[in-house]
Amino acid sequence: MVVLGIDPGTANTGYGVVARQGSRLVALDGGTVETDAALDQGARLAIIHARVVALLDEYRPDALAVEDLYFGTNARSAFAVGQARGVVILAAGQRGLPCSSYTPQQVKAAVCGSGRAEKGQVQRMVRRLLSLAELPSPDHAADALAVAICHANGASLRAAVTRAA
Repeated sequence: MVVLGIDPGTANTGYGVVARQGSRLVALDGGTVETDAALDQGARLAIIHARVVALLDEYRPDALAVEDLYFGTNARSAFAVGQARGVVILAAGQRGLPCSSYTPQQVKAAVCGSGRAEKGQVQRMVRRLLSLAELPSPDHAADALAVAICHANGASLRAAVTRAA
């Protein structure tokens, strides 16, 4: 199973690709899609969409997992993140690819055992779970890898529940 995880954002969209090899998960790729703040919003979203489509074409994942929106106190930034999230989901829909969403707390709990884990703890656990030589960087890429891990680790449980039903 190959999963593309996405941490959406307009300025920086993190992506991480993980694959299950036997009982282990391995990282195939990870990074960020950066867009220039001087660009029109439509151009920025087009860049994000094009890169996600390219990742889907390159890795042919079995699923796409995207982090849910965290509103916090800045509604303006939440709307922008929601737009980036929308173009990611659109790319999956155009390919007929299943897309799952996870809250930041679900991702942190799946990777660290606590939904209140800090960014540094998430990075360290992602490094350990994927047997990486170094901490995944930048934060957005580490978060995207964590989203992919969250989905991949839950996939076998979902399959078992589906078979039993």
